[in-house]
Amino acid sequence: MSDRKLLITGITGTIIAALCCFTPLLVVLVASVGLSAVVGYLDFVLLPALGFFVILTVYAVLRKKRSDKFTEG
Repeated sequence: MSDRKLLITGITGTIIAALCCFTPLLVVLVASVGLSAVVGYLDFVLLPALGFFVILTVYAVLRKKRSDKFTEG
């Protein structure tokens, strides 16, 4: 996967996971389809997903900086 695609994936995943963690967006969506019993378990999925995407974004930025450094000189 290219550095650019990796960075875009990391940023997009971080934004989506953060929106679902810190706003009631996902709770409303899940409740509207009748799966309100699942709402209590969302934090067990969303917080690790947020952590994963933040780490992926940091990794992509570092990888991009390293490749830019090698191409310059």
